[in-house]
Formats: sequence, structure tokens, C-alpha cells
Amino acid sequence: MTEKKSPVGFGLIGCGIIADIHAQGILNTEEAVLAAVYDTKRESAVKLTEKYGGDICGSMEELLARGDVEVVCICTPSGMHAEQTAMAAQAGKHVLVEKPMAIRLDDVERMIEVCAANDVLLATVFPRRMSPQAAYARQVISEGRLGKLSLCSAYVMLYRDQAYYDSAGWRGTWAMDGGGAMMNQGIHTVDMLQWLVGPVASLSAKAKAVLRHIEVEDTVIATLEFANGALGVLEITTTARDGKGQRLVIHGDKGVLVIEEDTIVSLEIEGEPVQLPEFEPFKVIPDGHRLQIQDMAYAVREGREPVVTGEEGRHSLEIILGTYEASRQRKEIELQTGTPAL
Repeated sequence: MTEKKSPVGFGLIGCGIIADIHAQGILNTEEAVLAAVYDTKRESAVKLTEKYGGDICGSMEELLARGDVEVVCICTPSGMHAEQTAMAAQAGKHVLVEKPMAIRLDDVERMIEVCAANDVLLATVFPRRMSPQAAYARQVISEGRLGKLSLCSAYVMLYRDQAYYDSAGWRGTWAMDGGGAMMNQGIHTVDMLQWLVGPVASLSAKAKAVLRHIEVEDTVIATLEFANGALGVLEITTTARDGKGQRLVIHGDKGVLVIEEDTIVSLEIEGEPVQLPEFEPFKVIPDGHRLQIQDMAYAVREGREPVVTGEEGRHSLEIILGTYEASRQRKEIELQTGTPAL
């Protein structure tokens, strides 16, 4: 009889809004247990542990010194991710870091290197990838059922008022948020587009704060050329009062695929609608985080890579930073996946 392995101990760094989703995921994962949490605001840590359990630590160093913490979920402002990942890795802890991994490509490279040097796993959170419909869409495209891809575009129409940006000092700043509508909200859609279609080779763009009083952009448009020769458009804003969310439209010479939020709303091959399979129910929050936490627990116990590695998180950031650079320089920017481009 196979001996049942003990749950993997998780620690949370940062106890804000997104940490609540991580804590839910840990609580609802048989293979995981919330061991400890830390936040610079102790009242935030108290509030979270009252709901989900776990010990409150007085410092990050105290949490990292605990033997029952094997994986650290980093749920702090984006500008803090790189240094905290390095600290966790050097303490021998595996790392699951919220998006974006960092706000500079060289920081991402450092995160990947320090985790490899300390023989710990590094994963980043892209919960939309965990959707069964996303997996099906990726299979359809990878099998060539859409044919040669031609126009592959994504749209993110969300609404965040000025009060949202004023609610925390780091929101809407280059130093801690690393960007605006594209970096903070649109990154999930950017990731989905490049995960389905393939890497972006070059882009041109315009990003600016149109309505909000913030350092970063509330609206961005970009034109893309993918490595496979396809072209595409990105339109992302947090000023859309109708708040219709995410939409991806992927055209090929044999068919077209349309995804809204996490649902395939249309798939046509050779002009005929395709009968879709029955998919398991999925909500990106909380299901996506829960499945990534479960995958991380299995990866630790099985000694394998997580489903979304640190390297997997790199190109999405490269696209976003390339967009900002293209907007600043007012010219087309070439990207080079796998090596720092900016």
C-alpha cells in the first residue's frame, strides 16, 4: 500500500486582496496546508489568519526560517517580487509569485537564476491557462486545425476609477506597479495570446494615461508581428465603463477561434461550426489559483517543474515592456524571447 504523503506547507508573503485568493486555494487543496503568513501591516495578517488559519510571523526572515514552510506565495506589490523571490530561494523555499513576476526583465532573469542556483522551483501565476477551454484552444491551434495563422488579436475592456488608484500608494506608479492597464490587468490576456499563438517578434505601440491621474497608462494599443508571421492588435484599457473584459480572436486560413473571458464562444473550421466538448466548470477566480497551488504541491512532491515556470512568465513581461518602450521611442521594437531585450 502506497504511503500517503504529507501536505506541502505554504507561507504567504503579503496579506492583501490577492493573498485571500491564494489562502482559499491552499485551504481547498488536500495536498497543501497554510503554515504561516507575514505582512508589514499586522492587522492584514490577523484578518487573513482568522479566516484561513496559519501562524503570523513578525518578519519575512522569521517565516523563511520555518521548517514547515516549503513553498512561499509572494503576493506583494510587483516592484518587491524580485528581492523577495531571491530571499526565499536563498532560504531554500520554492516560490509561487504573483503576476507580473517583476517589473524589469533583468529582475526576472535574476529570479530565474537564483532559484536555479538554490535548486528550488519557481512558478508564476497565470490562472487563465488552467481553464479546460484554454487547454482545448491551445490543442486546436497546435494541431494546425486553424491552418496558417494570419490575424491574432486581443482586447481587454475593464473599468477602474480614480479611487482604485488612490486606494494604495503603489498603484499606478512605475516604481511599484511597473505599469498600468497593460501590466496590472492586461497581462493575463497578453500571456494567453502569446501562449496560444506563439512569441511576438516585433511591435509598435501607443500607451498613455487618458483619463486617470496616474504615472502609468490607463489605455494602450499595440500592433504585433508574431514569430510565425501572423499579425495582431492589442487594445487594453481600464476606462471602459461597459467593462466587457477579455476577448481573443484568432484567424487562420482554415478557421477562426473566438474566446471571451474563459469561454470559447465560436470555433469554425472550413466555414463550419465545431461541436465543442463538454468542459468542466471553471472560474478563473478562485479555480485558476487553486489549480496552480495544487500543481505546485505536486511539483514539489514529485520533483518536477510546475506547469507555469518562471521562464514561461518571461515573454509576457517582455511584450509589455516592449510596448512601453515602443510608445516612448515612437518606433517599432524587436523582441528576442529568451534573452533580455530591453
